Amino acid sequence: MKRINAPRRTASLSAQLVDSLRSHIEAGGWPVGTRIPSEQALIEELGVGRSTLREAIGALVHLGLLEPRAGDGTYVRSASELQSVMVRRASSTQRDKVLELRTVLEEYASGAAALRRDESQLRQMRELLADADAASAGADTAAATNVDALFHRAVVRASGNDLLVEVYDYLGTALTSSLGGLSWDAAHAEEHARLHRRLVDAIEAQDAGDARAAAAAIVQLTRDHETAAPRAEEDQ
Repeated sequence: MKRINAPRRTASLSAQLVDSLRSHIEAGGWPVGTRIPSEQALIEELGVGRSTLREAIGALVHLGLLEPRAGDGTYVRSASELQSVMVRRASSTQRDKVLELRTVLEEYASGAAALRRDESQLRQMRELLADADAASAGADTAAATNVDALFHRAVVRASGNDLLVEVYDYLGTALTSSLGGLSWDAAHAEEHARLHRRLVDAIEAQDAGDARAAAAAIVQLTRDHETAAPRAEEDQ
C-alpha cells in the first residue's frame, strides 16, 4: 500500500507570505476593488525576494482573491476564497435559482431576527426603510437597490447567527443584483415597500411566523416581477 507523504515541518516562505497577505485582505487591509501596492513597494515593505512575492501573488490570484489587470496593476477581487467561489457560482446560476436561495436564507434569518433582535437593530431597520422610501420618491433606482441590500443585510445580522451572516455577506452582491436592472411600476413599488414594513413590524412584534412569511413574499414579488417584465417588453 502506498504511504501518505508526511507534511513538511515548516512552511515555505512563499506559503507564509500567502497566509500573511490573505489575512491582510480578510481583515480589510486591502478593501475589495482596490489596487494593491506595486511589486517594488511590497518587496521593500515585506523584505522578500521578487520570485517569492510573485509566487505568493500568483497563488492568491489562483484562489480568486486577487485579479491582475494588464497595464493597471493587481486588484483585490474578493475578501476570501469562500466569497470568491460562492459569488462566482451564484453569478453563473439562473437568477430564479439565486432567488430560491435568497428565499431560504432570508426567510430563516427573518424568523430568527424576530426572536433575537435588539432595539438598536430595530431602529436601524426603520431608518433604512425611511432611506428606501426617499430613494424611491426620488426615482433613484441605484440608490434604492443599495439601500434595499443594506436593509436585508441588517435583518440577517439581527438573526444572531454569525455563520449565516458570513454566508449571506459573501453572496450579497449576487443575491441583491437580482433586484437590479428592472424598473418597478408604481403598483409593484408600493407592494414592495408595504411588505418591507410588514417585515419590520413582525420583527418588532417578535412574530417569527409572520416575519418569515413577509420575507418569502418579498422574494416572490421580485420573482413575479422578473417573470412579467420580459412579457411587458415584448408587448411594446
